[in-house]
Amino acid sequence: MDVSVVVCVYSMDRFESFVEAVESVLAQTYDPIEAILVVDGNQAVYERVADRFGDRDDVVVHCNEENRGVSVSRTHGAELASGDVVAFIDDDAVAEPDWIEHLVEAYEKHDAVAVGGRMTGEWLAGRPSFLPDEFDWLVGVTHRGFADGRTEVRNTFESNISFRREVFLDLGGFDPELGPTGEEYRHSEGAEIGARLEAEYDRGVMYIPEAIVRHKVFEHRTRLSWLCRRAFEQGVSKRAMKRRTDGSSAEEFGFLRSLFLEHLPRRLRELIDEPSVAGVAQIVMLFVFTGLVGVGYLFESAWGIVSR
Repeated sequence: MDVSVVVCVYSMDRFESFVEAVESVLAQTYDPIEAILVVDGNQAVYERVADRFGDRDDVVVHCNEENRGVSVSRTHGAELASGDVVAFIDDDAVAEPDWIEHLVEAYEKHDAVAVGGRMTGEWLAGRPSFLPDEFDWLVGVTHRGFADGRTEVRNTFESNISFRREVFLDLGGFDPELGPTGEEYRHSEGAEIGARLEAEYDRGVMYIPEAIVRHKVFEHRTRLSWLCRRAFEQGVSKRAMKRRTDGSSAEEFGFLRSLFLEHLPRRLRELIDEPSVAGVAQIVMLFVFTGLVGVGYLFESAWGIVSR
């Protein structure tokens, strides 16, 4: 089974992290692997990428004519790919050496149509004491309670997800109206394509927790102001995604149910047994982040009505 891995980049500021991401792909224990490197409309970055990797037979380098956003770039990377499976990793992440090996094993053993893995955090400025691990998804890290072992889920993070290439192209790739661009930081493109996958194939993404990608959590992503804004934006994106797919919100409601019926009681018991300032702060932030996601969801709902 041949595998193509798509890595996209736009900004020169992320070039060194991008190089580390690509090198982690090329150092995988699985073979054969093809790296598809898509530069999103930045000629200066393209020249550096071509200079660094362009002479390799296992690398394809492409530059979009203009900045179209990461969803368009990922989809075009899949179109350029030649592998049976196309996998995606972001330019601020590093794959463990056996990442692809675990993904391929799931395709072969479970006849999967899509496979994703676990995101762990590389906290470059340290983990903030107030951040509850139930909300690690705000910084692109797989959160506590995400899934119970190997199972089918709607989607994993876009930085650790793969598809049979023919399935991905049949779905039309990622929605170009979702996902970050050079001017706007949008979300939910992974959830949206996962919803379409379930609707059209009656299958989900096979979650393999042993297939690990480390996500770099930069210092600015650990600031309270950034995390609060991110929570609001996630609510906006979740409503926009639901409007585009008219899909179910079962996973979101399942998260809320487990948050308040399982995780909150557990945290309260732990706080009684071992009182701490950090424990109190994390319980408070459970409510704050949940509220901000809800406000974002309602804001987008109201905006959708007004703009019709």
